[in-house]
Amino acid sequence: MLITQSAGKFLKRKNSINLGGNLIHFSEPVVMGVVNVTPDSFYDGGKLTDTETLLKSVESMISEGASFIDVGAMSTRPGASMISTKTELERLLPAVHAIRKNFPEIPISIDTFRSWVAVRVIEEIGQIVVNDISGGTLDSKMFETIGKMNVPYILTHIQGTPQNMHENPDYTDVVREVSLWLSERVKQLTKFGVKDVIIDPGFGFGKNIMHNYELLNCFDSFKVFQLPVMAGLSRKSMVWKLLNTKPEEALNGTSVINTMALLGGADILRVHDVKEAMEAIKIYNALKSTVS
Repeated sequence: MLITQSAGKFLKRKNSINLGGNLIHFSEPVVMGVVNVTPDSFYDGGKLTDTETLLKSVESMISEGASFIDVGAMSTRPGASMISTKTELERLLPAVHAIRKNFPEIPISIDTFRSWVAVRVIEEIGQIVVNDISGGTLDSKMFETIGKMNVPYILTHIQGTPQNMHENPDYTDVVREVSLWLSERVKQLTKFGVKDVIIDPGFGFGKNIMHNYELLNCFDSFKVFQLPVMAGLSRKSMVWKLLNTKPEEALNGTSVINTMALLGGADILRVHDVKEAMEAIKIYNALKSTVS
């Protein structure tokens, strides 16, 4: 997409990131498969705590079309308990080592808001994407660390912390306020020399159900950043609470809102169910191909 600047020049939307010297392109939407090595994540907690099961899950996601594997070692569901950095690393490092050893070509992202965790993983297995659900608000050294380590960064909006973000989130204009917040954080990242940023409006992170749907309805507004945009909607409460069901029964609703995010310009779908997300992308690509 091209937009006209006042100077009469053109600014092209960034549709790739550099991961360890390899360009990952988003000319078409891609899928990020979620792997949680936690006992208490809201949907898949406790399912992938042994290496054999973990690797089978990753292998399945890759065969179904995942372009990234996102590994998390601490639950960030609403009200989740904090764990120590030591515990997070004890869960995370064996998992990323096993994935890198068995699937050396698949890009890995780690779901952490701690800069020291990011440093340890990068030192041990090499370049990864850092997926920070706090947008740098829970670790003052995160932006500086990302700049020094020269890795891609997923900037997620949050209001509050995982411990209190579900307690009466408040906005006057959620789309405007999230956009302004992201804009300020992007400027800070640029000052620290971060070259590759992915935007995530943070569905569920300090928003109620209707805040989430307002963001989804205006998802295309995040194209203004001229950066890749990620949608993390998979089996979240905005689906299952609205439908009066539970996370285990939220796959159909997830496919619906993933498709809406694609229509709004999502470059990455972060999901638990790769096959269904890839099907949504195939249908979206077919629809898009009919537009001249």
